[in-house]
Amino acid sequence: MARPARTSGVSLRNPERTRERILSAALKEFAANGFAGARVDAIAQRAAVNKRMLYHYFGNKEHLFREVLRLKMAERQAWAETLSGDPAESLAFWFDAACRDPDWVRLLEWEALQEANRRLIDEKKRRAATNRGLERIRQRQTRGQVSAEFDPRHVMLAMRSLTMFPAAFPQLTRLIMGRPVSDPMFQKDRTAFLKRFAAAFQPPPARSSAKNDLAK
Repeated sequence: MARPARTSGVSLRNPERTRERILSAALKEFAANGFAGARVDAIAQRAAVNKRMLYHYFGNKEHLFREVLRLKMAERQAWAETLSGDPAESLAFWFDAACRDPDWVRLLEWEALQEANRRLIDEKKRRAATNRGLERIRQRQTRGQVSAEFDPRHVMLAMRSLTMFPAAFPQLTRLIMGRPVSDPMFQKDRTAFLKRFAAAFQPPPARSSAKNDLAK
């Protein structure tokens, strides 16, 4: 009688923890090599599981990549829903998030290099998540937190550019600023800049009724 395939005791006792280890290892491998260059063997080794266990949980490399994307998007959506809508708070928060999670930024860069002109993995769900983000911006425009003069799509793209660029292009940041992105002083200065620059996204202050009366 054939013996069942051996798996680690941790895998059998705590499958959720095993999934978490595999997803964490996959993010590292995809960030380092992109989807095309990532190796399932390397992910299994990083996660300290055998390759058959990885296939058992996720099926194949594309399914694993999709789960990594969904996990990171759900994480960011949960964060976004906790923010007040103040552009100064949002810019500072997302810049800090990019600095703390450079693997996510690198993964998106690899995707841009390898898949930019193709249909993206899980594109339908990612577009839906983007649309929810655009709706939050429209709501903030309605509440007077963000200028209604701006196309919400341009607002989102501008905010992502301002907050992700330093982590996405650390070499350019170092050349321009004279400090690496990891430097706490650079991060402090950048956060202060973003909080001041946030005024560009806010509605102009309403003129007082007294000034309006004088103008008549």
